[in-house]
Amino acid sequence: MRPRDPRRLLERQRRSRARVEIVHVPQSRYSEVGGVSSRQVAEVTLPRSELEKMWAPEYLERLARTYWSFLSRFSLGLIRVLYAPDSRDVVFLRRPFVLLRFQKPEYEFNRDGGTVTWPINRGVLVARRGRGRGFLRLSVHRKPAEDGSDEVTIVVASEVVNFYPTIATRLSRWIYEQTQLRIHVIVTHAFLRSLANLELEPSRVGAFRAAAEAAISPVVRR
Repeated sequence: MRPRDPRRLLERQRRSRARVEIVHVPQSRYSEVGGVSSRQVAEVTLPRSELEKMWAPEYLERLARTYWSFLSRFSLGLIRVLYAPDSRDVVFLRRPFVLLRFQKPEYEFNRDGGTVTWPINRGVLVARRGRGRGFLRLSVHRKPAEDGSDEVTIVVASEVVNFYPTIATRLSRWIYEQTQLRIHVIVTHAFLRSLANLELEPSRVGAFRAAAEAAISPVVRR
């Protein structure tokens, strides 16, 4: 393996506005009927002032968009996410090569965090018996901060629940774990580490941004 250039590492740390630590959790578990679940977690520590700017529903929507955009960049554009009013298609280059089709995202919020959930519909990577079952979820949770501390830590998790992979069904769980699951973990950990720059892309849909702007806009009387 080629050694990392210390100068590049120092430059990356200089640009980072937050610290990211991957939390090691079991990579996967199986249900009695064959559904697989996996979870990757990171703790992101950042200045309290930065978090206050971002602690709003709009930024959870932007986190979701950043996740899909990162997937496309990581794959050098081979994998793309196509948006439709009621679905999100993860495709290899273009339709009809749909690897995963999700239903439109569902959002939940509370004062300590929020979640965005994409119910799994179908796709090449989904076994027939797994269609319409399971989901992909991103969650953000704010940990209690120490009194007087200028920093705060949030827990960001990506999890797939009750997913039925075609590879495991047609071949074996071992092959699935050594290929698709391993790639998924690598990509997700890379995404979580990328959050150190706190650069979240604008949402394609922008529903919560529009709602926030409408809430603060003055009422114009005619």
